[in-house]
Parts: sequence; structure tokens; C-alpha cells
Amino acid sequence: MKELLFVDCCVRGEESRTKKLAQAFLNAVDQTKYHVTVINPEAEGMQPLTGAFFAQREKLLAQGALDHPRFRYAHQLAQADVVVFAAPFWDLSFPAILKVYIENVSVDGITFGCNAQGLYGACRGSRMVFLTTRGGYYSNSPLEQGSRYLEAIKDFFGFQSYSCIAAEGMDAEGSNPSVLLADACGRARGLAASL
Repeated sequence: MKELLFVDCCVRGEESRTKKLAQAFLNAVDQTKYHVTVINPEAEGMQPLTGAFFAQREKLLAQGALDHPRFRYAHQLAQADVVVFAAPFWDLSFPAILKVYIENVSVDGITFGCNAQGLYGACRGSRMVFLTTRGGYYSNSPLEQGSRYLEAIKDFFGFQSYSCIAAEGMDAEGSNPSVLLADACGRARGLAASL
């Protein structure tokens, strides 16, 4: 059975429109093909890499202690076949907790490596998916940095393909958020069913 890792960064919890989009995706995943693991970085108490927390990490890496428990999230990501991030559009990208997660799983020797040619991805996964909702229309705007960043992370970690499904214009004047979300949920279900 393949592994699907769902990283829930829907900071508004059950009130989140992004969470509804993510649930549509997860409900359409073939449970006979995929074992789904859900992780919420906030609930896990993930911290940014600062101070003593950062110093401990550097010491462990210098010792080559990649089996230390604090690297469990990196191992989890590296072993997933599909990784799905769910986070709303937030200050031109996504909430900080998603960046904190990425900092914690970016571990040389687990999720990426470095050689004479430069950086290379070390994850075994084939697919990375980003599910998001946006109040305005940003798909073709330089103001949208969240999806662009995650697409670059896809290459950094070594995933083969990247997809972003966004429900846009949710807060735009004259929009019908229910219709926009329903459309995005349909696209999310279609993508999940194609895995």
C-alpha cells in the first residue's frame, strides 16, 4: 500500500474553507491504494529553527544522528508517495506554520542531499499537491508566492510532479463563494481519484 501524507495547515480549523477543500480531496482518495497519515504541525507543537532548538539540530546533524526522534517528520515526508499540503492564501503565501513544517523536514541526508553538482531531492514521492483558498484572484499574479514556493520545494525534495488546486475569488465583490468552493472541490476530487 502506498503512503499519502496530508499536512494540515488550515489555521481556522473546522471553520476553514481550505479544510473543506482538503476534506473533499481526502474523501476521494482510494483507501485500498493509500494509507493516509494526517499531520497538523501546530498540534504537533512544531517550532521554528531558532536558539537552543536550532543548536540541538545542528549538533545532531554534525554527529550524523539522523535517527534521532526530532527528525521523524523528515523521515515521514521522505517515505511518503504523495504529499498534500492544505493552507489558505495568507500574506501573499501561506501561514507561517507551513514554513515551520518545511524548516523541520528539510534535513540534509533525509529529504535532500548535496554533492559536487549541487542540491538534489532525496524523497521517494512521486506527487506533491497544494490545496488552497484565496479571497481574491492571484493565480497569474506575482503577488502569489505560496504555490510558487511549494513548486520549488517539490524540486528541492525530489518529487516528480506538482499540482495546485485553488478556490479563488472567495471574497471578491459579487462572487458566490459556495459555487467557487464547490468547483474547486470537484477538481480536488478528480485529482484524488486519479492518483
